[in-house]
Amino acid sequence: MINTENTLWVEKYRPVELKDYIGNDSIKSKVEVYLKNGDIPHLLLYGKAGTGKTTLAKLIIKNIECDYIYINASDENNVDTVRNKIREFSSSVGFSPLKVVILDEADYMTPNAQAALRNIMETFSRHTRFILTCNYVEKIIDPVQSRCQVFGVTPPSRKDVAERLLFITESETIIQDKEAIVTIVNSTYPDIRRSINALQRQIVDGKIVIDQASLLEMDYMTKVLDELKTGKSFTKIRQIIADSQVKNFEDMYRYLFDNVDEYADDVAACILILAEAQYQSAFSVDKEINIMGMFYKLIQECK
Repeated sequence: MINTENTLWVEKYRPVELKDYIGNDSIKSKVEVYLKNGDIPHLLLYGKAGTGKTTLAKLIIKNIECDYIYINASDENNVDTVRNKIREFSSSVGFSPLKVVILDEADYMTPNAQAALRNIMETFSRHTRFILTCNYVEKIIDPVQSRCQVFGVTPPSRKDVAERLLFITESETIIQDKEAIVTIVNSTYPDIRRSINALQRQIVDGKIVIDQASLLEMDYMTKVLDELKTGKSFTKIRQIIADSQVKNFEDMYRYLFDNVDEYADDVAACILILAEAQYQSAFSVDKEINIMGMFYKLIQECK
């Protein structure tokens, strides 16, 4: 499981065998069958950032005999990429019985690019498979979804993440500090990638030294939710947002929506406020001003 050539722990400890992949047992059982047969269907893996979608995709291609190409669709998301790069790879002669195209962050692909992709998925399905990963499955057009086995990748438990961090510290001969690891997990969950990066950043002279300022940035959504549930102080929420130094609030909108029952008396009204603010965010020059306007409305509605 350890790739000693990489100094980034998130890559060094990226699982390469299915037994080392944590969480999503139902998906693992299906993938195990695919690996045993040495063949896979088209796959669409969706879920929150840092929960193991790309890791699972890379794990699959490492354990079957295939030629593969990796494309980050957030960088290459237009029709030309599909018509030239992907079609050329899919139609050419390979050295293995199977070809696999990994399209990471496929929800960034334009609708036209996705429309072109569906034809290629059908035309070359005899020897070429596609693994798509995305955060928002609703952004993938139905014709592409219908050609894939669609799996929602959910975060592993906090305990599983903590055990993985403990394993990493043991492998790196770091002094064990379970309390510090719990703090890191609670501040970064459910993003496993962020948890591992946070752990590596907190290591000083072979020990875990918690940097409270950086944890505040990672834990700001939880603190905002707590304030909405209890104090409902606009000033405190504004300070939390300022201290976090976060500039993109897409995750915050989803987090507040997922937990709306915890702070809202009129759930429907608060959802409408969230929807309006998220829409306006796409056109806002200063997204912090936009979201603070939303919080003012939410606080008035929650009273």
